[in-house]
Amino acid sequence: MTQFNDYDGFFRAELDALKEEGNYRWFKDLERRRGAFPRAINRQEGEEREITVWCSNDYLGMGQHPDVLAAMHAALDKTGAGAGGTRNISGTTHAHVELEAELADLHGKEAALLFTSGYVSNWAALGTLASRLPGCVVLSDAGNHASMIEGIRHSRAQKLIWKHNDLEDLEAKLAALPADCPKIVAFESVYSMDGDIAPIEAICDIADRYGAMTYLDEVHAVGLYGPRGGGIAEREGLMDRLMVIEGTLGKAFGVMGGYITGSAALVDFARSFASGFIFTTALPPAVAAGACAAVRHLKHSQTERAAHQDRVAEVRARLDALGIPYLENDSHIIPVMVGDPVKCRFISDQLMANHGIYIQPINYPTVPKGTERLRITPSPVHSAGDVDRLVEALGDLWSQCQLARQPIAAQ
Repeated sequence: MTQFNDYDGFFRAELDALKEEGNYRWFKDLERRRGAFPRAINRQEGEEREITVWCSNDYLGMGQHPDVLAAMHAALDKTGAGAGGTRNISGTTHAHVELEAELADLHGKEAALLFTSGYVSNWAALGTLASRLPGCVVLSDAGNHASMIEGIRHSRAQKLIWKHNDLEDLEAKLAALPADCPKIVAFESVYSMDGDIAPIEAICDIADRYGAMTYLDEVHAVGLYGPRGGGIAEREGLMDRLMVIEGTLGKAFGVMGGYITGSAALVDFARSFASGFIFTTALPPAVAAGACAAVRHLKHSQTERAAHQDRVAEVRARLDALGIPYLENDSHIIPVMVGDPVKCRFISDQLMANHGIYIQPINYPTVPKGTERLRITPSPVHSAGDVDRLVEALGDLWSQCQLARQPIAAQ
């Protein structure tokens, strides 16, 4: 038997295959400039130029907000850089305590728990709950994020996948389970790639009928929806119906980190048993302070949310006028559908090279093959001129690539 030892050869072959399929991910060297977002500096082959970012998850531009920057500077000057350890070993600072209180209040819950990212909060919380509830079965929406999938997989609990946002399928699967087994229904509010929104109230109704816990991922909704930015569940008056509301600080709040909120007992249970919390260094206090400032600001300000929705509506109307196809949804995400990985990459490259517009192509495995897209995320800090340049460039490239257009409604 020949010994296998060409590890790098295997890695290179796999990477070459990704490139040939058009699914290789190229990083862009970007530098955001304070106060200038969505402008950024792109460095490539020793050259610098200014570009406009159209695919950021900093949905409201809060990463540039004066209140957030001032809070981070003050915390850095007062406490220094790092937290000094895990939360159990000297890493629980006053900034963490304040932020957790603000997040619990945001979602109308008794307690909150911070994690280093939204990915980790899902992985650790779902993994811990599902593994430690005896005989637990997790019912996971087919569209759930990789972090939720990995958390459930890590738990080794039984998993049932229900068709995306399909209430009949969810109820049928719950009805077939023993009444006495613990159950978790795990789903998202806004799904990041298609931008569609879950029927939260109906899901809660079904879960209640079968005694199931509800676990809601609001990462693409917190800060953006509801009178105080509590997400879709707040907007629809349903926060009290969810046992766990999970969110992120790295999107609309403009910083980084993840969290869960729930009852004091549930949160303390996760704090006490989740390895992804126990054994990792705490967020730097300056990051926690910046996130806290963003949460507080968006609890009281409607300005950013209103401007955001206006800009989203404007971009959609301009795309409609050119027949550029995108997925219809009720959220802020505009998935412009290309349907071909090579053309999707080509359009992204041409936007960057010739128009100074950065939109990362979304290809398999993030989305199914044949649904490749450009995921556009307008923000309040995009100007009317930015919209003009984006729409004009997309129209030209759509013709160049001979891509189908939607029928243009009569004016």
